[in-house]
Amino acid sequence: MADLKTACDTILSDAVNGPLRVPGVVAMVTNQDRDIYSGVMGDRRIDGPAMTEDTVFAIFSTTKAITATVALQCVEEGLLDLDAPAATYAPWIAKLQVIEGFGDDGSPILRAPRNEITTRQLLLHTAGFGYDFFNKTYQRLVEEHGQPSVVTALRASLETPLLFDPGDRWEYGTGMDWVGQVVEGVRGKRLGKVIQDRVFDPLGMQDVAFTRTDDMKSRTATIHARGPDDGLTPMDDFALPDDPEIDMGGHGLYGTIPEYMKFIRMWLNDGRGPNGPVLKPDTVEWAVKGSLVPPQQVKMLPGVNPSLSNDADFFPGLAKDWSYPFMVNLEEAPTGRPAGSLGWAGLANCFFWIDLKNRLGGFWATQVLPFADPVSFSAFMDFETAVYRATKNISAP
Repeated sequence: MADLKTACDTILSDAVNGPLRVPGVVAMVTNQDRDIYSGVMGDRRIDGPAMTEDTVFAIFSTTKAITATVALQCVEEGLLDLDAPAATYAPWIAKLQVIEGFGDDGSPILRAPRNEITTRQLLLHTAGFGYDFFNKTYQRLVEEHGQPSVVTALRASLETPLLFDPGDRWEYGTGMDWVGQVVEGVRGKRLGKVIQDRVFDPLGMQDVAFTRTDDMKSRTATIHARGPDDGLTPMDDFALPDDPEIDMGGHGLYGTIPEYMKFIRMWLNDGRGPNGPVLKPDTVEWAVKGSLVPPQQVKMLPGVNPSLSNDADFFPGLAKDWSYPFMVNLEEAPTGRPAGSLGWAGLANCFFWIDLKNRLGGFWATQVLPFADPVSFSAFMDFETAVYRATKNISAP
């Protein structure tokens, strides 16, 4: 794997040392059995402490796949009907209405939804929820009506109107946070406790939590803002809340990248972990298939709040679907990622992919806003491309 190390080290070095750079990066690659590459370069805080493999990241929406996993476990046990009303398990979702615009006085125009939200729709992002940094209606609710941002982890941040009737189309948003509330209703426990008991402990995952220990805080990377001049400014006062009111299943976890690789390996092994199964193989088989109903499709994410996100589109021009935990690329990607592979990202420019064909997965972690940072995202694409070039002789067992 010398070629893999040389190629990837060069990409990481360029990312942290170029004229346009990221402060620091941790990038890793795994096969079914072990990590085959780990690279660490740059700083946790620009011109500050060095990045290390055990650096803690705000992993944002890479949390979603973990929350989906505990929901799938509920399905396996017959405790969760994906097509029953989600209000069966999270009753307070039933009060939400559809927003049809704003009146002349600026007040929201609301009506009852034509059908009830299901957990299947929440998992697939077809329930009607969005994000204020990707949707102008939600952005207006934040700016004009005091709707709390999801980064507050307040219950009120989830009590948003629906953008459309449940099931009508795909829109990326807070559905997985609601899945977390469904899981809490099924299990009768906080989401963090469920995940700890049913995913982290079986996989031996440490240093991953909704609330950081003091030791984790001391190793946490600072999020940086990229300004109009492409410079980087540390956001020392910006962090996801520890001891949140709600464990946000869509984005709330902190963790180290070596620990997340254990989760990726579980999927590469058809649901098996080192201490036994986390998911059944037949669950994995149906859960990773694209499940949107045409004309529903994964679309570009418009960056309506430039401080938090640029326009974001994974593999423009290629068809993409959504499985229960992941995005699915339906065509081979320019990087070499095969059709049918899985992946997603986190707001501060963390990216991962899971290739079940070649039993290969990777994670690229930086802490930069806005999302779809051209420096970090381009380097991630280069990193993934280098991985496939260096491992082109790998074949599935």
